[in-house]
Amino acid sequence: MSETRPAPAEAGANCETAEFAIGGMTCAACSARIERQLNKLPGVEAVVNLPAERAQIRFDPAQVDVDRLIATIVKTGFTATPSSADTRGEEKQRKEATYRAELRRFWIALALTLPLIAQMPFMFGPAGHVDVLPRWLQFALATPVQFWIGWRFYTGGWNALRGGSGNMDVLVALGTTMAWGYSTVVLLLGLAHHHVYYEASATVITLVLMGKILEARAKAKTSAAIESLMKLQPQTAHVERSGNLVEVPVASLIPGDVVVVRPGEAVPVDGTVLSGNSSANEAMLTGESLPAPKAPGDKVFAATVNGDGLLRCKATGVGAHTLLAGIIRLVEQAQGSKAPVQRLADQVAAIFVPVVTAIALLTFVLWWWLAGDFTLALVNAVAVLVIACPCALGLATPTAIMVGTGLGAKAGILIRNAQALELAEKINVLVVDKTGTLTQGKPVVTDVVKVGTGWTAADIMKLAASLEQGSTHPLAAALVAAAKAQGLVLETPQEVVSTPGKGLTGKVAGRSVSVGSPKWMAEQGLELPDTAALTGKSIVAVATDAELIGLIGVADPLRETSRAAIARLTRMGVEVVMLTGDNQATAAAIAAEAGVSHYEAEVLPGDKAAHVAALKSAGKTVGMAGDGINDAPALAAADVSFAMGAGADVAMEAADVTLMRDDLNGVADAISLSRATLAKIRQNLFWAFIYNVLGIPLAALGFLNPVVAGAAMAMSSVSVVSNSLLLRRWKPGRN
Repeated sequence: MSETRPAPAEAGANCETAEFAIGGMTCAACSARIERQLNKLPGVEAVVNLPAERAQIRFDPAQVDVDRLIATIVKTGFTATPSSADTRGEEKQRKEATYRAELRRFWIALALTLPLIAQMPFMFGPAGHVDVLPRWLQFALATPVQFWIGWRFYTGGWNALRGGSGNMDVLVALGTTMAWGYSTVVLLLGLAHHHVYYEASATVITLVLMGKILEARAKAKTSAAIESLMKLQPQTAHVERSGNLVEVPVASLIPGDVVVVRPGEAVPVDGTVLSGNSSANEAMLTGESLPAPKAPGDKVFAATVNGDGLLRCKATGVGAHTLLAGIIRLVEQAQGSKAPVQRLADQVAAIFVPVVTAIALLTFVLWWWLAGDFTLALVNAVAVLVIACPCALGLATPTAIMVGTGLGAKAGILIRNAQALELAEKINVLVVDKTGTLTQGKPVVTDVVKVGTGWTAADIMKLAASLEQGSTHPLAAALVAAAKAQGLVLETPQEVVSTPGKGLTGKVAGRSVSVGSPKWMAEQGLELPDTAALTGKSIVAVATDAELIGLIGVADPLRETSRAAIARLTRMGVEVVMLTGDNQATAAAIAAEAGVSHYEAEVLPGDKAAHVAALKSAGKTVGMAGDGINDAPALAAADVSFAMGAGADVAMEAADVTLMRDDLNGVADAISLSRATLAKIRQNLFWAFIYNVLGIPLAALGFLNPVVAGAAMAMSSVSVVSNSLLLRRWKPGRN
């Protein structure tokens, strides 16, 4: 848009998001008109998805309310109903009822049109134009098709014109009315030497309806992934109440309820296992076919399927607060977003109908002037109006996005928006963190090296673990786990101060204790011993009262899939760069084991973001994969960011793509899916553009009659949607 207006985030501090089911859209011009009218409102940012028939609107409630949003959509000529997870069932029923009504109207239109079509081969014989059916009968057959079956085109076209633009309905209504109106004038005036074109007007409307029905069936398949996810949620659960096990609706559960999941049942909530041992099929979340073992303390997720054991679980997330519900919301958000590649199609759609109408008028004038045949001029002008269709342009991008994001969700790849899906195909450098990304993220203590005298290995472990108790760093967890495994009783630390990327200081049992990297200790003037014995391991130095007392070696094993994933990314033309805060020796050992040729060691969290920015400045399209809090700045700086699913929430919030499995193969799958989706979008846009570029001139030059033009127009949208559905052949793990 040319006007300047504040973005919602600037217009108000507390922006809200609303979603509406939109009724009455027929083509890209409709969705573009709704967007244009909504975005004129102060503090509003709207995206309208034509195939999903939805509008996602972010708005500032201080400047505009939901009622005004609905009123704006209605004034534009469409219906709007607030949409949520609770209304999905009703919306689906309404769509199914509308589809059945459209199907009935199509069969009636076909029955009325077939006699008109049947006479067409006999109309052009050696004797010239011959009416097989009496003209009054042709009028009787065509008129209900024109004004009853085809009334939707008049109402849709009027609403579009009233809103200040045109759409496909305008073209169909104008073209068929010209053919019917001319034929009726010929009939009423008794001009027997002139042709009538009732078969053209009726056939065009019938063919367009057929195209809409086929398009609706195809579009329904593009949202199959969302439908399948919604169906996974069980409707009832077995809950402990007053010592008894009762069956209740899942909707009545609250956090804290204790549910019992029998073998083979779907888990009704997100929760924690209290007792029992089993396994769970979590393929619908992670794409991983192998069942995940479950024991007391493990997490379970709604809609996953319990194995052979009985599990007793405490609910932590229910209803809209489960991981499954979050995935559905994220996928719907991505499907409703708009990819940058769609901008050209939107710009064309905005001027499409006026341009086509002008071409049709010019065609009529030139043919009448040059050929001197009013009838021929009218037929060619009608063909131009009928063959032009902005629907294919409007469907080219969003249908492929819907299929692609749905496939990603089924494979454990959650894509936040269409822009991320588009950019992912361009990634040529992937920056990865080491801990938790390349490695398992669960380091274990392997060595304790005493420095000086007076301190035992147990003393060193106790001081270090006591200070690290409150830290979320993986190395801290390893220290605490090792100390507890040795039966050490940890002290409560006091005055703990964290220096990101370096270490901690504080007091333990009255002593000043520092735990951190050897480099940090050296910066404080402490002399370090030879660390050759700990080469290839992360080293944690422990000091007390300004005296170095020991070194702890920690190893974090490489994930089994990391080396193969790096090799696969390399074959795909993606250079992998490892950034880690670990020392040079550890970084070199992990890089060699993983097959990474480019790496940087001892990189602070802020410096990771700087490295990403430097790569972008060099003209690279940079992806970043990480799982920790210290990765969040770099994730935000990357062109496309990938958060490992088991990582910190802040990393997932900062990321464009969340991988439900802690496996870099997910990044390769996401890039592969992006490339496949963008290939389909480009194919769709090519065929949508080339169809109109070739079809309109052919119609204007008199090479297409209105019936053939109507059939071509009807099938153009169907072909674009069908081509998008071919994307469903994509499978994760393919190069």
